Amino acid sequence: LTKDLYLFSFVNNIFLNNFHYFTKGFVTMHAIKKVVPIGLAMFSMYFGSGNIVFPMLVGQKTGVQSTYAIFGLLITAVLVPFLALVAMFFYNGSYFLFFKRLGTKTAWILITIIMALIGPLAIIPRCVLISFSTIQTFFPTTQLILFNATSCLLIFACTYKRSRIIDILGVYLTPVLLLCLVIIIAKGFLSEAVPVNVNDLTSLSAFKFGLIEGYNTMDIFGSFMFSGVILSSIKSKFTLKSEKDFISISFLAGIIGMGALALVYMGICFVSSRYVDILSGVPTERLLSVLTLHLLGPYAGIIVCIAVSLACLTTAISLALVFSEFVSNEVLAGKVPYQKTLCVTLLISFLISTMEFSGIQKFLVPILVVCLPCFILLSVLNLAHKTIGFNMVKLPVLLLFVYSFYTYVY
Repeated sequence: LTKDLYLFSFVNNIFLNNFHYFTKGFVTMHAIKKVVPIGLAMFSMYFGSGNIVFPMLVGQKTGVQSTYAIFGLLITAVLVPFLALVAMFFYNGSYFLFFKRLGTKTAWILITIIMALIGPLAIIPRCVLISFSTIQTFFPTTQLILFNATSCLLIFACTYKRSRIIDILGVYLTPVLLLCLVIIIAKGFLSEAVPVNVNDLTSLSAFKFGLIEGYNTMDIFGSFMFSGVILSSIKSKFTLKSEKDFISISFLAGIIGMGALALVYMGICFVSSRYVDILSGVPTERLLSVLTLHLLGPYAGIIVCIAVSLACLTTAISLALVFSEFVSNEVLAGKVPYQKTLCVTLLISFLISTMEFSGIQKFLVPILVVCLPCFILLSVLNLAHKTIGFNMVKLPVLLLFVYSFYTYVY
């Protein structure tokens, strides 16, 4: 606890002492009108498959203690990614420059691992499996292997050559998905259901559960990988006179995007906490479809579930494209064509998806529990380096990695 308080004090001082640095120059209404779409676009970048199911899982598992659990969830799924995003802004959105402070070779290894996790080793298969689970709720005879194979072929067809259909789907599906979630949340709040006590869970245990489940959204990886896109969008919309103005606009966009994410998380979590009896024993990936069916009935429910399924597949398509291009251009230096790396990416994604959602989480959770604290510390140290000139980085990150690994194993 003492170490946690020291870390909190350190981060708090950085933000308080430099608050004017972040906020100066972005208070005009004209700037706000231009930056709001960027913030909402940021929300859509972060909002993927895990951002739906894990807040629901937190509500289901904590029940009446969900208020404490949501605090833990917001720390690791919103505050931490926001901290990493701000730190990335100081490195012009370049994840290579950000990780290079740990060494060039280490940077490339970490970047490749992160890309693999948000690609074929975790996020792409998770998207496919959540899509499968929502469809299976209404079509129970659907076979996992057949659906996964069909999904991978569809992803291949959409990414073999760049197509505007992906951009179109992304533009329309995100608002539809958000509208569906708002309807579910509103319906859940207007119902007479109330949160129940789950296994006599204490407030501290609920907080810890929310804290750990926030890791599973993997939103901090989104901060590392999406920050460059966000900054490019800001540069295209604003003519800024100084770096401080640029950071200010980026900071406001981050507040809007992360704020929207936090509101959706809280709504989903609180609603699922009201239906513990309905969701009891339901696999994690099917929580949304079961709750939707209960709240909206079979007709409206299937529309929502199809929207969720398409949104998950659209995310998988985008990630498959990004990862395949990264491997082809960066890792293999253009020696292997993009189409071949795409085939390998989808083959790995298909094989991982056969492990089912619980199987993916079994090998993914240890990686996240051990490594994510190190990424959080790296974000804090890199931010401190840019704002107050704090230079130490390699030793603290290494020591934390050893400590995290030891405490997890033993």
